[in-house]
Amino acid sequence: MLGSLAARVLDGSDLDEALAVVERDPITNVFVASRIYAAGLDPWRLGGEVWGFSRHGKLESLCYSGANLVPVEATPDAVRAFAERARRQGRRCSSIVGPAEPTRLLWELLEPYWGPARDVRATQPLMATWGPAPADIEPDLRVRPVRPDEVDILMPACVAMFTEEVGVSPLSGDGGAMYRARVAELVQAGRAFARIEDGRVVFKAEIGAVTPHCCQIQGVWVTPERRGQRLSIGGMAAVIEYALRDFAPIVSLYVNDYNAPARAAYRRVGFTEVGTFMSVLF
Repeated sequence: MLGSLAARVLDGSDLDEALAVVERDPITNVFVASRIYAAGLDPWRLGGEVWGFSRHGKLESLCYSGANLVPVEATPDAVRAFAERARRQGRRCSSIVGPAEPTRLLWELLEPYWGPARDVRATQPLMATWGPAPADIEPDLRVRPVRPDEVDILMPACVAMFTEEVGVSPLSGDGGAMYRARVAELVQAGRAFARIEDGRVVFKAEIGAVTPHCCQIQGVWVTPERRGQRLSIGGMAAVIEYALRDFAPIVSLYVNDYNAPARAAYRRVGFTEVGTFMSVLF
C-alpha cells in the first residue's frame, strides 16, 4: 500500500476549504456535500469523519468515512492515501460508493484486506435534470408528501425496496430501529413521497440528500403487482416538481446499469446521464 502523503481527519477549521472541494461538482458530490452542510465537520454530528488530502498546503480531495466510504474529487494519490487510512482502521462501512474511477481504484487497493465484497456494481449511471418533466407527461397528482402519521404505512414499502435493491433486509441487526428513524426523519422533513391506495403504498420515492445546489432522489419503488403500468413515470414527474420547487435547482439520482426499465423511465421524465458511479456492497 503506497501513498507519499497521508490523509488526515478534517475539523471545523477546514470547513470553507471542504465546501469549496465538494462544490466543484455539486451533482456528483451531493451526498457528502449534504452531510457537511447539515453537520459541518464534527464527527459526532456527521456520524463519521471527513478525511482530507492536501498538496502544497491546499486541500485537494476528500473522503467521507461513515456508514459509507465515499471519495470526493479524489486524485489517484488521494485515493492511495485514503485507502491506507481505511486499511489501518479496518472496515467500518457497509459500502464504498462514488464516482466510478476513484471508487474502482479504492476497491482495488482495499480488496486484499476487505474482500470479498457481497456485490460490486461497477457501472451505475448518474443522471440529472434541471427542469420539470416534458409537457406531454402528466405528474401523478396522487403522489404527495407522506404525513408523519403515515410512517407505519410507508415502512413496508421502504423495507421491500431496500431488500430488493441492496440484497439484505434493513431490519437485521437492531430490528430496523435505525432504518425506521431515518425514514421518519425524511418524512418529517417533507422529503418522502408516495401514492397510497387503500392504506398501501403503490409508488414511493425520497429525496435523500439536499444542498443549495442539488438534491438526490433515492428509494424509487413500485409495488410488484403494479409494475409495467407507468406509475413510475407520473410518480417521478410529481417528485421532480416537488424537488425543484422546494429543495434545489438540480435533481439527480443514480441507477444500476442493468435496470433498463428504470433508466428508460428516468430518461422519459427528463433525466440525462452526467456521469458514472460505482458501488461495492459488504
